[in-house]
Amino acid sequence: MSKELLRIENLSAGVEGKEILKNINLKVNYGEVHVIMGPNGSGKSTLANVIMNNPEYTVTNGEIYFDGEDISELSTDKRARKGLFMTFQTPIEVSGISVENFIRTAKSSVEDKNIPILSFKKDLEKEMDKLYMDHSYASRYLNEGFSGGEMKKNEILQMLMLNPKLAILDETDSGLDVDATKIVATGIERFLNKDNAVIIITHHKELIKEVSPDYVHVILNGNIVKEGDYTLIDKIEEEGFNWIREEVK
Repeated sequence: MSKELLRIENLSAGVEGKEILKNINLKVNYGEVHVIMGPNGSGKSTLANVIMNNPEYTVTNGEIYFDGEDISELSTDKRARKGLFMTFQTPIEVSGISVENFIRTAKSSVEDKNIPILSFKKDLEKEMDKLYMDHSYASRYLNEGFSGGEMKKNEILQMLMLNPKLAILDETDSGLDVDATKIVATGIERFLNKDNAVIIITHHKELIKEVSPDYVHVILNGNIVKEGDYTLIDKIEEEGFNWIREEVK
């Protein structure tokens, strides 16, 4: 029997007084890949941000359990230390801190110990090679002047170096060409094992062609209204979401 990693119960949340998520229930076990799909504004990114406790969002109901512990009241940094990680649709640029220093500082904070510089640098360059990233990016300011593809690969680099228990990838495939998508997918495949799990939020199936999901969930108007396997993605690609809207009327 698979061990549960994440469990969300009756979660409702919103922003600035507007309810977006409505009684969301979701369970993710170790070793699983879950895909979350839905039209724009359906609540996909809100769910990701609420799991990470982005302070812009307010939870009005429900609980979040992570690795058997109720983390509903924990701050974002404490959730990260527990093993939660999230990428962003549009990664932010940070002047004054290099990619290498950013990741090393984050890893030191999450693991609550000093990370030796030389061994870290060696591991970082090894992962950069596998993502086809020039080593010079390690000394550049975080995402400053990066192309969209390099930003997304940089986030996968962070995931591989931090090695969280649960990685939430919010439209990591957005704006990627075919080659970059395959590189990112390979990074996800190398990350995934029996001791972690991945949630992929996406509009498209290009990335998922390379990373086979165990479950697919569809969000409409803040509710998870449909769940299935990979065949559900094929049908959505062919027919859109209207047939699901008709089913749930």
